[in-house]
Amino acid sequence: MPTTPEMSMDMSSVGDSGLLDTLQHEVALFARRAEQTRLGGVGQVRNSMDRAAYLLLNRLDNEGPMGVKALAASMGIDSSTVTRQVAPLVDSGLVKRTSHPEDGRAVVLQLSPRGRARLDEVRSSRRRLMAELTHDWTPEERESFCTLLTRFNSALSARMSMQGVPAAETQQDS
Repeated sequence: MPTTPEMSMDMSSVGDSGLLDTLQHEVALFARRAEQTRLGGVGQVRNSMDRAAYLLLNRLDNEGPMGVKALAASMGIDSSTVTRQVAPLVDSGLVKRTSHPEDGRAVVLQLSPRGRARLDEVRSSRRRLMAELTHDWTPEERESFCTLLTRFNSALSARMSMQGVPAAETQQDS
């Protein structure tokens, strides 16, 4: 595994180990709570959505129709994973499979009108949840949190890439 000077430095030079312990614990709690609620939004279990489904629908919404290989590459995961994750979305009518206009053998995936409506519903509910959770934060605190969380996710993604692990979730996926 390749390392950078930052990765190999003594952790005591990075900061207080107590603070780093708190950080890793809070990240672990956040991951668990986010997964438990699936960030479903305000008071509605029906607005929860599997993380993989959300990320796939979000990607198709942001980038438009594309083939399985292109979708997999844009998300940093393999084609078989996309195929497996897309199947229930197709079955439930959230994603449509169509033939490629230039190569009838190739499949193109696109967000269906039902998928777009469902994604909009989940986004809206999640937006309300974020507003509720940060209602007593100043706009500057919200901005700082977004900036730092984006920076943290980018650093984690870069580290995973250096280790040869695909970075499946980028800022664009959220």
